Amino acid sequence: MDNFELKPERKKVNWKPLVWNFLTLIVLLGVCGLAYYFWTIFNNPNSPINPFPPAPLPTSYQTVTATSTIIPLESTWTFTPTIQPVASRTKAPTWTLLPQMITPSVTSTPTVTLEPTITPTPMPASVVITYVASTTLHPDKKCAWIGVAGKVFGTDGKALLSQQIQLGGTLEGTAISYMTLSGLATTVGPSGFEFILGDHPVASTQTLWIQLLDNAGKQLTNKVYFDTKTDCTQNLVMVVFTKTR
Repeated sequence: MDNFELKPERKKVNWKPLVWNFLTLIVLLGVCGLAYYFWTIFNNPNSPINPFPPAPLPTSYQTVTATSTIIPLESTWTFTPTIQPVASRTKAPTWTLLPQMITPSVTSTPTVTLEPTITPTPMPASVVITYVASTTLHPDKKCAWIGVAGKVFGTDGKALLSQQIQLGGTLEGTAISYMTLSGLATTVGPSGFEFILGDHPVASTQTLWIQLLDNAGKQLTNKVYFDTKTDCTQNLVMVVFTKTR
């Protein structure tokens, strides 16, 4: 019994902590590798390691600029007429009769000169002139007034604005020259116009005229001459223009 030796019992190695530590190390290395992988792709999306690289940007499309080529014109051809000689007839010698052989005769041929017939060109507007009392427009003036007023209508019968109206001639020896536009005298109407000639009625015969022109100055009527009257119930000359075409 004295020679019997007890052998020490071998301790069992616990491998579990080592395995877990090894696995933990692998996970940490994997995380670091993934972080580096994503960081590389973030900085360089076109990196070969990126499985989903961005689509390439389209390149700008350039068109060929057309160059104008001046085509030279052909030289101008000038027509040069060639005059062919025309044969002329030689007159025969003239025989002079003796005085005793000439029998004088007088033939009277009436000459009729026809005057050309001028057909007046119809103007594109018609004119109607009437006489009314000025109190219809200016009741406060009573008879102390004389003037011309009127309206302008289009082919559709509607008021025509901004047409030129000229008034000219003489009145009591004084030259008259006025111009206005239709639509400025709204008291007469939407396309109304008005000319004030004086502060009392005056009689005149065909010494004044009025004419309508469009906004470009083209004549729409000829000069239309009219009278003025001393009657207080006719001291306003009312002119109505109507375009016919």
